[in-house]
Amino acid sequence: MFCAWSPRAAVRDGVNLRTNETHRWMLYLLVFASGMCTLAIEITASRLLGYVFGTSNPVWASILGLTLVYLTAGYFLGGRWSDRAPHLSILYQIVAWGAFAGGLMPIIARPLLGSAGSAMVAFRAGAAVGGFVVVMVLFAVPVTLLGCVSPFAIRLALRDVAAAGNTAGRMYAISTLGSIVGTFVPALYTIPELGTTTTFFIFSMLLLLIALLGLTLHNRGAALRLAWMPILLTALTALLLNGPLRPPPNGTTLLYEKESAYNYIQVVEYKERDGTRTRLLYLNEGQGIHSQWNEKALFYNRTWDYFMAGSFFNAPPFDGKSIKQVALIGLAAGTIARQYTAAFGPVAIDGYEIDPAIVTAGQRYFEMTEPNLNVVVEDGRLAFKATDKRYDVVGLDAYRVPYVPWNLTTVEFFEEVRAHLAPQGVVISNVGRTYNATTKREDRRLVEAITNTLSHVFADVYTIDVPGSFNTVLVATNAKTTGANLAVNFAALPADTHPAVRAVLQGALANLKTTVRSEVLFTDDRAPVETIVDSMVIDFLTDGGTGQFTK
Repeated sequence: MFCAWSPRAAVRDGVNLRTNETHRWMLYLLVFASGMCTLAIEITASRLLGYVFGTSNPVWASILGLTLVYLTAGYFLGGRWSDRAPHLSILYQIVAWGAFAGGLMPIIARPLLGSAGSAMVAFRAGAAVGGFVVVMVLFAVPVTLLGCVSPFAIRLALRDVAAAGNTAGRMYAISTLGSIVGTFVPALYTIPELGTTTTFFIFSMLLLLIALLGLTLHNRGAALRLAWMPILLTALTALLLNGPLRPPPNGTTLLYEKESAYNYIQVVEYKERDGTRTRLLYLNEGQGIHSQWNEKALFYNRTWDYFMAGSFFNAPPFDGKSIKQVALIGLAAGTIARQYTAAFGPVAIDGYEIDPAIVTAGQRYFEMTEPNLNVVVEDGRLAFKATDKRYDVVGLDAYRVPYVPWNLTTVEFFEEVRAHLAPQGVVISNVGRTYNATTKREDRRLVEAITNTLSHVFADVYTIDVPGSFNTVLVATNAKTTGANLAVNFAALPADTHPAVRAVLQGALANLKTTVRSEVLFTDDRAPVETIVDSMVIDFLTDGGTGQFTK
């Protein structure tokens, strides 16, 4: 793998870094670039795996934990290696192979992740976990090799034991500076602007070229023997870039694909039996549909429809005509906004969406261009706290398992929401639940915890299980209300009420459940949302799944 060395070769390979400025600065550059590439691989690996497995705590813990394991192995190996062969040419070759292996990661991982993705869709937990483990093991090669760099560089730079601390401190400082760059540049620029595969390629190629340059200055023959690396890596990456990162679902055509700073976004299209076109928005691992559009239909008998029922829990008579101001936190591609506009007229809607790339997809492919819709591209809680508006309806469509932002589930957040509600205002939220086929019981822990949290802020909370899915819509009212109000308001609907509203209220009445709350209370200080969600996901996968997160 590396050039052979011997005691005689060691003499010829010896370089006095104190007197040779070129080699000393090349060593500093190598250490900086290695630290940068190591963190870039870690950050980009999270996105590569997130397309299939999501970005839950277990996924992140696996990435961080195993990266530290590999670095630990690299530090140990690099220390021993440098004592046995303290030569710059060996270090340059270690880095070259580490950089090359890092660039190969998305190329090797793609078919493995494709198989794992199919297993996830089919809810074959064993195959999915197996794919995850294999990909994580593959990262051992580049990360371990790059972990060798710092101890190796310290050994080469050390010429005086009395200055050992200064030498080690300098090398680790340079490496850490590189790590800082490798953290922020991929996360803030290269991944959202250029994509995951290109990010792997850029950082790996940069480090590879630095290693080969240093090796050329030191041992031209060894550099020529590795000159095939950037050529092969470029060719393989170019071939890989021809095609989507994740194939679209069977029977659909991919219209749009984008890696944003927050999500991996896909828009797909298929034809219904009547010949009309339907478009769906998928995010990240593609297990859930986040928005839907049809060229003729506006209502799809899905969870979004039931957001229209919330206000009808108010005291009768209530016909929906008093709804004037609506806020939607988790706008996605605007399905709920389109439905509200069709059902209740051009009510003023503020749609809060943190991801501008999703907004672009909504405007381009989902007709999210209603003149009454004001899109606010910002974190929902931050933007909501800053507004001075009063809303009749606040819709929360942000609790998509496993992506449940804990800061939108707390007592303090709901108090901020209530401060911006009209006297008859309501909060409507979609919360996921699961079903365990072994115990034949539903897992409603998240539903009941959020119910309890809502109950600490609002007068009344109602529970509607959306038929044909494992989603629950919770309705919290600002004023004191009763569940009987829904039936009274439904019976008294005016003749000009939109037919979809009638259908939704009828469905809500048929699926109205007894409201149950747990003892769990989410606060800004303690919100074990991820603990609950992670447990639900693990139970869901190990039980074989039932497709409950698809609506």
